[in-house]
Amino acid sequence: MLIGIDGNEANIKNRVGVNQYAFEIIRGLAKYHTTWSKKHRVIVYLKNSPSDELPSPQKHFSYKILPGGGGWIVTKLTPHLLLTSERPDVFFSPHHYLPPISAIPSVCTIHDLGYLTFSGQFRKHDFWQLKYWSAWSIFISKRIISVSNSTMADIVRHYHFASKKIKVVHHGYDEHLFNRSISNEDVRRIKEKYHIVNDYLLFIGTLKPSKNVEGLITAFGLIKKEFPEISLVIAGKKGWLYETIFEKAKVLGINDIHFTDFIAETDKPELFKGARAFVTPSFWEGFGMDVLSAMAVGTPVVASSVGGLAEVCGEAATIVDPNSVESIAEGVKKVLSMDKSQYNTLIERGLRQAAKFSWEKATAQTLAVLEEAAG
Repeated sequence: MLIGIDGNEANIKNRVGVNQYAFEIIRGLAKYHTTWSKKHRVIVYLKNSPSDELPSPQKHFSYKILPGGGGWIVTKLTPHLLLTSERPDVFFSPHHYLPPISAIPSVCTIHDLGYLTFSGQFRKHDFWQLKYWSAWSIFISKRIISVSNSTMADIVRHYHFASKKIKVVHHGYDEHLFNRSISNEDVRRIKEKYHIVNDYLLFIGTLKPSKNVEGLITAFGLIKKEFPEISLVIAGKKGWLYETIFEKAKVLGINDIHFTDFIAETDKPELFKGARAFVTPSFWEGFGMDVLSAMAVGTPVVASSVGGLAEVCGEAATIVDPNSVESIAEGVKKVLSMDKSQYNTLIERGLRQAAKFSWEKATAQTLAVLEEAAG
């Protein structure tokens, strides 16, 4: 069986969210090729040459470069798949956008449908593209991968016809990066790199409305009244409609907020490890990969009760209402007020929860979905 994959989300330098997911699945297929290479072959389609971080080509794993720019899926990929003599038996898009016309059984990954509820948190062009292209992908797909049971429920609620073709495949985390072996010396090095002096709370994520960073900043103002020595580190690249985040911090006049901009994946383990708590108060989240990474290094998590976050966290995190600044603040203060025994118990719960997830498992389950779609 020949498997075609749109690899462009994985082929960028500063990966976040969907980019990292696509990268891990593609890397997983190459890494565990001995489990499938006798039966299958993989072609990863790209608009640019593969980065050095992507897996090297192998006998059963290769890249096909289709040079192009904007509208690449429509103008380059779709015609190629229709006309090529080397047509895949199944095509996989690790994001919402399948080629709109195709005779090939196709699979897409739907990460979340939060844009249908929070349309005002998107630029108009992005919203309409997400809404209609995602709906079309859901309609024409042979199978749909959902990253959580929560997202699956949303898909069924909005697109009931798709209920029988959805498969849930949870994300994983990189256990070689995120584990308990991180040294205190490495933590000190990373704190110096980002000019962090005090104990700190950590947020990691793209700066955009859905992440509720403004709510976190306001909650931090309440937290500082009881824990004046604590800092807040906000790590993440600018997404869209982010300007009010910086305005909020300025208007409230809260000290000890550190904006780091984008954080490389290799800097994250030490940054997680050094934090008193990892706080993710999103209004919605399809999964929440950084929650797993935080728990895997032994950092307590404070997370929203919405979307896939509660599903990923299980009983291993402090759950808060993202719509209540007071709830976010109380959740964080609860963790900061724990004695050593309570704090360590929360850490152990997180380690056990993270161990339930892996990219190896996600890759195997994704391959099974592709095999099923191809018949």
